[in-house]
Amino acid sequence: MSTPSSPHDAGQHGHSKAGMVALVAGAVGVVFGDIGTSPLYTIKEMFHPHFGLTPDADTVRGLLSLGFWSLLLVVTLKYVIVIMRADNDGEGGIMALTALAQRSLTKGSRLNYTVGILGIFGAALFFGDGMITPPITVLGAVEGLEVVSPVFTRWVVPISLVILTGLFAFQRFGTAKVGKAFGPVMITWFIVLAGFGIYNIAQNPSVLAALNPFWAWHFFVTHDWHAVLILGAVVLTVTGGEALYADMGHFGKKPIRWGWFGFVLPALVLNYYGQGAVLLRHPEAVANPFYMSIPDWAQIPMLVLATTAAAVASQAVITGAFSVTRQAIQLGYLPRLHIKYTSKDTIGQIYVPSVNLMLYLAVVVLVLSFQSSGALATAYGLSVTGTMLIDTLLLAIVAYTRWPDSRRWVLPLCGVFLVIDLAFLFANGAKLVTGIGAWVPLFIGITAFTMMRTWRRGRELLHGEVQKDGIRLDTFLPGLMLAPPVRVPGTAIFLTADKGVVPHALLHNLKHNKVLHERNVFLTVETMTVPYAPKKKRLKIEPIGDDFYRVVISYGFAETPDVPQALMGSCDQGGVYFDPMETTYFASRETVVARRQGGMPIWRDKLFAAMHRNAAPATGFFRIPGNRLVELGAQVEI
Repeated sequence: MSTPSSPHDAGQHGHSKAGMVALVAGAVGVVFGDIGTSPLYTIKEMFHPHFGLTPDADTVRGLLSLGFWSLLLVVTLKYVIVIMRADNDGEGGIMALTALAQRSLTKGSRLNYTVGILGIFGAALFFGDGMITPPITVLGAVEGLEVVSPVFTRWVVPISLVILTGLFAFQRFGTAKVGKAFGPVMITWFIVLAGFGIYNIAQNPSVLAALNPFWAWHFFVTHDWHAVLILGAVVLTVTGGEALYADMGHFGKKPIRWGWFGFVLPALVLNYYGQGAVLLRHPEAVANPFYMSIPDWAQIPMLVLATTAAAVASQAVITGAFSVTRQAIQLGYLPRLHIKYTSKDTIGQIYVPSVNLMLYLAVVVLVLSFQSSGALATAYGLSVTGTMLIDTLLLAIVAYTRWPDSRRWVLPLCGVFLVIDLAFLFANGAKLVTGIGAWVPLFIGITAFTMMRTWRRGRELLHGEVQKDGIRLDTFLPGLMLAPPVRVPGTAIFLTADKGVVPHALLHNLKHNKVLHERNVFLTVETMTVPYAPKKKRLKIEPIGDDFYRVVISYGFAETPDVPQALMGSCDQGGVYFDPMETTYFASRETVVARRQGGMPIWRDKLFAAMHRNAAPATGFFRIPGNRLVELGAQVEI
């Protein structure tokens, strides 16, 4: 029987030349979907009427230069070269970076707590990005119909909704099959981007002068403080850059770096400059520079290709939201949710129905509210720049605490990145006073952050209340065995979060059933601050006398717990064999009641109680067979 592969394995082992090419192709298909579809709307947004810019030669060159150097400094230098050095056992992303930063800090310290807060808020902002990326990319692609014929304008929103509905409906079937098509579709997309970019640059090669940073500087000099505001549109060139780091564990550093330097970056630069060349010749093309840079004969095929690429970009963000959700659950920031596994071979392919439904409803509301990619662009950027700023701060902490040999050059670079991130954040923050759209990602982020903090704090309070009435295991068992109850055949596994306290489920079982099983196991599932737990640390069995055992199963935050499978590997440890047909799992399921004098404001107590009530049971999360589980309830006030 084959063992499911981990995404971690893909990035950590050596590969043949053919294998590396396959990984690069896969990375191009999955990792670069978001940033690769930015040309659909970025130049168009730079000349949005609320910025008050006209497509004269100096302005076009200045904006192209700003976009080019943003790609070099933010995506290439910051993410591809520097931050990808900060891998947490091969994994990347803001949750992995947070865990890596906290590992070097004193547990319980103020800085450790602050780092945790930053990580949670960054993850919350990611959900805002996940809600905005699908509608803006799909709308940007379908708006090509308006260029083909103005008659199709009224069909843009309905067609976009149909595509997005199909995309979210498909999630339940998994990405295994469509994933194989991601690479070829996006490779074709980038080749076409580069091809039409070269075609348009050849018509006006003078546009390449904008590679000179002088034109970016000249733009700031001639536009004063107004130039900072335009960064709210320039940032669209780098949206999706964080995905290069977040998906590092799926493909490894080399495939992503090779894909970026050898394929994606040249294609993006050529296309942006090709659109600029068209604007220099035909300023009226500012209405939709991307599609108006395409010859008439190719507009329909490009429309189909762009729509497909937009769906791929959206798929990558949705899958990322599922992965971040699982990591947040493992780290204790979200309640257990029902997770479906869509592949027998790859454990990383999961489907979270509740998250999928939430994203879909949010996407529908955004499309119906904003109606166009240009209007939606005003809401885009704030969550992305917030996440980028947090990445810089966490990188500085990791470099200072873990990289003594490199921090002399990494920390000054962090200073440069901080200035850039703050400029982008200010430009996008300015949108808060110019339109209601900019409040959307902030509202989503604050809502997600509040829920995650409430769940984490609520779990701490619940654990504290349970411990108040707890009985120490080391004093209880000797007393119990002085006059032992009747023992029945089989193994009883009691799930407990505290290894030193008698599980409530055991007390209830003794009180109501007045029996003990032949073997009794106190099982604790722990989450480590590394993505994947080493095999030697997966399972720990400690006999504590009279056929009682303490068992600890450890998982990394990127793994999915599977308690029965872990116990099946325990045959040679401690002389314990867990026969699935003779094993019964016992778990306590508390009913939380809010009280006014609790540890949180009453509204947060009620929010936690609602989240706790709707959390998935241990049956699903720990993959425990439902017909082998007994849950015993208890009411707890917090």
